[in-house]
Amino acid sequence: MSFKNPEFFYLFLLLVPMIAWYIWRHKKAGASIQFSSDMGFAKIPKSWKYYFRHSVFVLVLGSLAMLIAALARPQSSNSWQNVTTEGIDIVIALDISSSMLAMDFQPNRLEAAKDVATQFIAGRTNDKIGLVVFSGESFTQCPLTTDHATVINLFRSIESGMIEDGTAIGNGLATAVSRLKESNAISKVIILLTDGENNRGEIAPVTAAELAKTFGIRVYTVGVGTIGTAPYPMQTPFGVQVRDVEVKIDEGTLQKIASTTDGEYFRATNNNKLTEIYKEIDKLEKSKIDVKEFSKKEEEYLKYAMGGALFLLLALFLKTTIFRNIP
Repeated sequence: MSFKNPEFFYLFLLLVPMIAWYIWRHKKAGASIQFSSDMGFAKIPKSWKYYFRHSVFVLVLGSLAMLIAALARPQSSNSWQNVTTEGIDIVIALDISSSMLAMDFQPNRLEAAKDVATQFIAGRTNDKIGLVVFSGESFTQCPLTTDHATVINLFRSIESGMIEDGTAIGNGLATAVSRLKESNAISKVIILLTDGENNRGEIAPVTAAELAKTFGIRVYTVGVGTIGTAPYPMQTPFGVQVRDVEVKIDEGTLQKIASTTDGEYFRATNNNKLTEIYKEIDKLEKSKIDVKEFSKKEEEYLKYAMGGALFLLLALFLKTTIFRNIP
């Protein structure tokens, strides 16, 4: 039990002169009659009213004490919680170019990336998550938020062809940096996932990496694609046909981005490997935690105020009935 306004306890000092005044008045209140002897009164039994004659004053004192305690605002704080929060802001920058439709992942690279990322988001319950998509250009699909259900729904709605085709890795990374640069989180992270080489955009990937480093943002880069060739659905005059195309991932640039920002580069060649990569990133970032202790306080003044009012009403009732003074 603690008190929000303990200075009100000084009001208890006012009870001292009240008690002194009551004692003084009680001694002076009785009339004096001279008797030759009080032996005749010694055997007269005392009424119960005699023993409770001070009860009205005691109830008034109790009422005032309870009201003073209510003014001090008692609060209970016996419910404590230990809350662990990572305090991390994470933006996932996802390549949605047409090459992400290659079927070396099941059912394709884009759908596999979406499935694994949504599982990752669901496990980061205390972090803010944002989403940036890029192809020939980039834009923010979802700003940083703790509403993970919204992020996951927006993630699932992503499709290749939403924006102009191409692979603007630098633009995608720069857009992600712009979402994190004002963040006050203890750790700021970008997970950049792509399956190609930078061939579009006004910002070079390494330049965007330097920008991320300036704002203290760590970048994990993920190259998606098997080694060699991958089946890809191509539009032909005879309809869509699956053909093997060469897998080209600029691993050198992705490694440079990661090393510049104190991150890591990963290569995902299948669904299981991609899942393992996200688990590894999850483990790396969960090592940076901040533990805070919160106290859940509840106001307790109402029961004191009601107790004081009850004592006062009882005192008035006794004063005007059982202990009423007859003039």
